[in-house]
Amino acid sequence: MTIGIPKEIKVQEGRVAMTPAGVYELTRRGHIVCVQKNAGLESNLPDERYVKAGAEILNTIEEIYARADMIVKVKEPQESEFSLIRKKQILFTFFHFASDQILTEAMVRSGAVCIAYETVMDSNGGLPLLTPMSEVAGRLSVQQGAKYLERPQGGKGVLLGGVPGVKPADVVIIGAGVVGFNAAMMASGLGAKVKILDINLNRLRYLSEIMPANVETVYSTKMAISELAKTADLVIGATLQVGMKAPHLVTREMLKEMTPGTVIIDVSVDQGGCFETTHPTTHVNPTYVVDGIIHYCVANIPGAVPVTSTRALTNATMPYVITLAENGWQKACMSHPDLKQGLNIVEGDVVFKGVADSLNLPYKEWRN
Repeated sequence: MTIGIPKEIKVQEGRVAMTPAGVYELTRRGHIVCVQKNAGLESNLPDERYVKAGAEILNTIEEIYARADMIVKVKEPQESEFSLIRKKQILFTFFHFASDQILTEAMVRSGAVCIAYETVMDSNGGLPLLTPMSEVAGRLSVQQGAKYLERPQGGKGVLLGGVPGVKPADVVIIGAGVVGFNAAMMASGLGAKVKILDINLNRLRYLSEIMPANVETVYSTKMAISELAKTADLVIGATLQVGMKAPHLVTREMLKEMTPGTVIIDVSVDQGGCFETTHPTTHVNPTYVVDGIIHYCVANIPGAVPVTSTRALTNATMPYVITLAENGWQKACMSHPDLKQGLNIVEGDVVFKGVADSLNLPYKEWRN
């Protein structure tokens, strides 16, 4: 199989979908890997390393799409890429279709096979390809929150950990999954007073046992969120409904009761966001203000640390890329139920129910 690795063109996206080590695992099995020129540069992976691993370096993104049977990416195709995608071509990347009607309809029209990292699910209900980026995003959300709480950034001028004699910041984390857990660990490690909310009591019990004393678990209700948000210095939205649009848990009305200069970070923005006032931002212009509240809603948070993120992502995706390359997508999905869960669009049909329901599109169950 010929695998194509294009350079990411989303604004300030420095990740690349495969490291030279990953390329070597494919080329030594007899597959052809085409990497776009300078695709790995921002991840500190120059073309020379890819060549040594057996890759072919192609100059343009058009050449990559034209040559490849399977495109392996990090972020969803951008509009300038839509026309390059061929019928029955495999696309393996993050898509987050449920919050993007234009992208979804374009992929339906393309006739491609779209396998989404974010819905690949193992037998335990884990999300092995989303998890590493959720770990990065959770940790980065606290770093960004600490920065934007600084007065020069428009924040309250509060230090997360406080100092002796001065109380630490109040951090509220909505969602106790991978993002929420990593955010809580970072915030508590910096000395903040953390409250983490979820509706899964077993998860809350587990976190109560392992988290430091400055982390308090709270059962999530609309009233609990509203009350805690009033006194929070930093609110992190970390909810997830697999393959579906995120619910709005912080409303516009709640913002009016929060203190100006409070920072809210919506890590769920890829799935539409869990704050009513969320709209996607970029690393170039990461924040905006609504009712005095600073919103950070960057849709590719891990792209800020591509050296770390690229390696973490490749570690997770490589076994699946190899399986697809060795077996073809149909056989691979039939023999690997976790990979089958990643099928979102197949040759013009939406085959993931959460996407179809979120966008009011026809759903067709995929059967080989």
